Amino acid sequence: MDSKKQINVLVADDSALMRILISDIIEKDKSIHVIGQVNNGKAAYWSTKELKPDVVLMDMTMGEYDGIYGVTKIMEDCPTPIIILSAVGNTDMEPIMKSLELGAIDYLNKPAKNRVNMNEVKVALINKIKMASQIVLPQPDKSDHAVNINEHSFGSEISYDCIVLGASTGGPRAIEKILTQLPRNLTVPVIIAQHMPASFVASFAERLNLLTPLNVVVASNEAVVEGGNVYLAPGDANLVVIKKGGTMVFGSTSKLFLAYNNPSVDGLMLSVAKAYKHKAIGIVLTGMGKDGSIGLKAIKDAGGYTIAQSEASCIVYGMPKAAWANGAVQQMVHLDEIAGFLVSCLA
Repeated sequence: MDSKKQINVLVADDSALMRILISDIIEKDKSIHVIGQVNNGKAAYWSTKELKPDVVLMDMTMGEYDGIYGVTKIMEDCPTPIIILSAVGNTDMEPIMKSLELGAIDYLNKPAKNRVNMNEVKVALINKIKMASQIVLPQPDKSDHAVNINEHSFGSEISYDCIVLGASTGGPRAIEKILTQLPRNLTVPVIIAQHMPASFVASFAERLNLLTPLNVVVASNEAVVEGGNVYLAPGDANLVVIKKGGTMVFGSTSKLFLAYNNPSVDGLMLSVAKAYKHKAIGIVLTGMGKDGSIGLKAIKDAGGYTIAQSEASCIVYGMPKAAWANGAVQQMVHLDEIAGFLVSCLA
């Protein structure tokens, strides 16, 4: 899309007040124009066909014709970048993940009625709209998500002791694909920092637990890092790994990082590089911005192995591109091949 062209946005929400509020927020940016407002998923579909917006903002809960209906119909008939808007305080990630599988590209909590939240959401929403207007839509995920029961014949010596991943926009789908393809007898921990509202992290962990035989938990302070587990960074802190004697434990840092915070991919990877040194594999996945470029370089400099998701398989190539530009990446790998590549690195 031409960067000088105005971005036309369709807003779908069953609350008239919320439609007005969202429209007012995003039209503060002169490059964005609200081309229409509708109150359910069916109207969103027909308005998308007629008005051809560059981006659709879609509420989830809108009665009979809800957000899932709207996403399904739009992606089947007139594919358009869709950002899901979730109610503040919502802790159920499942409908959002379903929407992402159907082809929606991102999600965000709606603005609350306090000024601090409003300002935070304004910046995030405008950035996401601008990003969405420029991407090439991925194909909807049609995999069956069957739990992987396969095992791998690892050698007696495993080359690495830890896998750490960082992701932002498009990350939940990418993480699902990787974890569902890893063998159930994986013996090293997988630690993940995904940019995600804190209220969604527990629900995301529950969903992942249904898709992989590996144990998926939200990391907590002072918890011991154990092999074979998958750990998600909480969304309200910067997770770190600390070596205490011969044991690795989780902690958090109050340090703020330049690219992103709560959780910071850079912060997590910097700590992994320090704790695991040459025995870590770092991976930067799809996402907007530069988070992870510094941390991944630290893992490489410590003697670990570093991977980034290929441009062709990213929803947003920002984070892998920044990591590559920083000299942090040893291998670019297509999303479909990352799990197998990891296993070959470990064997």
